[in-house]
Amino acid sequence: MRYLGEREIEDIAVGASLLGTGGGGDPHIGKLMALQAIEEQGPVQLLEVDELPDDALIVPIGMMGAPTVLFEKAPGEHEATNAFSMMEDYLGEKVYATMPIEIGGVNSLLPVAVAARLGLPVVNVDGMGRAFPELQMVTFYLDGISASPLILADERGNTSVMNTVDNHWAERLARSATIQMGGSATVAQYPMHGKDVRRSGIAGSLGLAEDIGKAIREAKQNNQNPVDEVILRSGGIKLFEGKVTDISRRTVTGFARGTATIEGINADRSHTLKLHFQNEFLLAEKNDAPVCITPDLICTLDADTGTPITTEGLRYGVRCAVIGIPCHEKWRTNKGLETCGPGYFGYGMDYMPLETPAAKGDKTV
Repeated sequence: MRYLGEREIEDIAVGASLLGTGGGGDPHIGKLMALQAIEEQGPVQLLEVDELPDDALIVPIGMMGAPTVLFEKAPGEHEATNAFSMMEDYLGEKVYATMPIEIGGVNSLLPVAVAARLGLPVVNVDGMGRAFPELQMVTFYLDGISASPLILADERGNTSVMNTVDNHWAERLARSATIQMGGSATVAQYPMHGKDVRRSGIAGSLGLAEDIGKAIREAKQNNQNPVDEVILRSGGIKLFEGKVTDISRRTVTGFARGTATIEGINADRSHTLKLHFQNEFLLAEKNDAPVCITPDLICTLDADTGTPITTEGLRYGVRCAVIGIPCHEKWRTNKGLETCGPGYFGYGMDYMPLETPAAKGDKTV
C-alpha cells in the first residue's frame, strides 16, 4: 500500500498515454482532474490486488466516446460521483474502491480523481493492459463477468442504468446513449468483488504506466534517448521512425477512425508505414505488410522527446518513433482474438504475434 501524489500522477499520465495505444482520451485532461482533486482532498491510497477483501465491491470508472470529442468536452467533477451514487443505490452496497477500466489517457487518471473526491482507494489494475474502443473488450468479459449494471452520466446531470442480456448489448446501447449525451459520457461498469478483480484483472498496470513515465522523464533529464528507455521498460520493439506525411481522421458512430501515413527517416528512409486506428492504433503496415496487429500494442512517440502521441494528437510533419509491445497473454487466446483481433475490426488478415517478424530479423514483413 502506498499513496499517489503529484509526482506519481505526472508520471502515470505520460506512461498511460503510451500504453493507451493512442486512445483513452487526452491524458492532459485526466492529469489535471487528478491533480486538482489531490490538491483539494490529499493523496490517494493505491492498493494492490492481493490487498482486496474477497467481498469488497470494486467499480471501474471511465469515459466513453470518441477521443476527438473528449478533447473538447471534458468531464465535469460531478458525473462520476453521480454514477457511483446510482450504482450504490441500485446494488444496495457501498463501493470499496475504484480502478481504471483501461490504461489509456483520461481513463487511467479519472479513477484517481474520483477516488480522491469520494475518499476511496484506487487499485493498481485494469481490464485491458492497454486501451480498446468497446466495452466488451476487457479481460473481465473473457472471464465471464457481466458489464451490468452499467451506469452512464453526463454533464447535464442525466444518469441512466442499464441491465443488458450480454456485454455486446451493453456496448451497443451505451454507445447509442453516449452519442445522445453529446458524444462522450462517464460510465461506471463491470461492478465486481475483490476476488473477481484478482482472477481477471491485469495487475500492476498503473505501476507500469508510472514506471514508463518516470523512465521518459529521467531520460530527458539525463540526456538519454527516451525511446530506447521506453523499449527497455516495456519489453517493446522499435517498428519504425519517420515523419507524418498524411492523415485522414473522422468521427463515425462514436469512434475516431482514420489512417496515418509515415515516411521513413534514418534507418527507415525509403520505407513507408501506415497506421490504422479506431480510437486506438490497431494495425501497422510497413511497405503494405503488417508488422504489428491488434491486440498487440502499437505506440507512437515524439522521436526527439519521447512524449507519447495520441491518435488525435498525430499531426502532419510530426517526427515520430513507432514501437510495438506484446499484449497480455489473455488476448492471445481464441476468445481474446475473437474479441479484439484483426478480424473483429474488419482487417482481412490473421493475427501475427509481434515477436514473429522481429524474431526472424525481418522488419519489412
